[in-house]
Amino acid sequence: MKEEENVYKNRLQKCIDIVFPEFNKLFNSKYGIVYMNILKMFGSAENIANTDIRTIRKCFEIEGRGNRISLTPERLKECAGSSIGISSSAEVIQIKHLTAQIELIEEQLTEIDKKIEEFSIQNNSPILSIPGISHFSGTSILAELGDISNYSKPSQIIKFAGVAPLHYESSQFNAQHTSITKKGSKYLRKTLYQIILPVIRHNPVFNKYYQLKISQGKGHRCAQGHCVRKLLRIIYHLLKTNQQFDPQLLR
Repeated sequence: MKEEENVYKNRLQKCIDIVFPEFNKLFNSKYGIVYMNILKMFGSAENIANTDIRTIRKCFEIEGRGNRISLTPERLKECAGSSIGISSSAEVIQIKHLTAQIELIEEQLTEIDKKIEEFSIQNNSPILSIPGISHFSGTSILAELGDISNYSKPSQIIKFAGVAPLHYESSQFNAQHTSITKKGSKYLRKTLYQIILPVIRHNPVFNKYYQLKISQGKGHRCAQGHCVRKLLRIIYHLLKTNQQFDPQLLR
């Protein structure tokens, strides 16, 4: 669903580049409430320029406290009037459709995240005690791994995740870039590589291990791979013993 949203966002940006190429420069970030409502209501620089300022102000009134933006309705109308954008009714229709689709997906993702968090709290898995693992990522890992009793040793889930090293490493061989198998669950592997940086950042145990691998001459991606395998070994242990993560036991 997130990938579908990204497709819609890419298409939306292409449309904006045609009808109002200066639009994004007026905002600190994209896809906020005012940003989306301006696109939904007007869809082009020409429509904004030809609209009464009182109507334009309505797009700004719903922005709640704490979400204020520096852009004013007057500034928006001025920029729209001097825009080099090309007027196109087809692009306007596209923009209004795409913004509606993006907002719908955002609502669905928010609801899914809420349900996942509720399930995760009820499940109370010990892997959530690992700093850097969220309810969403933790549930994704558990869903891909399935029953931990199906694995008799950590190397099996490392292989299942497709992150086992291909090349032999020893004191005589110390590769900066060690390839991985990339077999097994691509979804689990993707999740692991998405969360490993937050885990390294928020978890002193993993941060120290990452720095150790870097000091040994490993490249960034290779050091990440070592951390992913360490994470899987810890996940295996926590699920097998139903224990909470304790950094003191890993020092």
